[in-house]
Amino acid sequence: MRDAGLWHPRLAALVAGMGHTDTIVVADAGLPVPPGVEIVHLGVARGIPTFLPVLAAITADLVVEEATVAWELTDPGILAGLHAGLAGIPVKTTSHDDLKAACRSACAVVRTGEATPYANVILRAGVPF
Repeated sequence: MRDAGLWHPRLAALVAGMGHTDTIVVADAGLPVPPGVEIVHLGVARGIPTFLPVLAAITADLVVEEATVAWELTDPGILAGLHAGLAGIPVKTTSHDDLKAACRSACAVVRTGEATPYANVILRAGVPF
C-alpha cells in the first residue's frame, strides 16, 4: 500500500503512464464522455466525492503545465478552489462544447459525484524538468 499520493489503483496507473501533453479530465457527474475514452467512475452519490478534492489528489501526483475549463463555469466556490489548487498553472477558458470535443483525445475522464454545472477541467501533463 502506498503511504502517500493516489490510492486509487487505476488513477495512479493513469497518472504514472501519462506523457508530456497527454490530457486527463476531472469531471462533474454529468459530463458526456465520447465513445472510446476511458471513464474512471468515482461518484458514489450526489456530491460524493466532490470535484475539488479529486482535483487536488490528481494534481498532487501529476505535473500539470496547463488547464482548461469552460467559460460557462461560474460557481464562485469551484472557481476559487480551482485557481487555488492550480496556483501558478495557466488556466485557459473555452466553450463547454469545445471542452467536450477536446475530451475525445483524453487518456481518461475521471467522473466525480460533483453536481455543480460545468465543473470540469482538462489537465495537460507537463514534465518535471
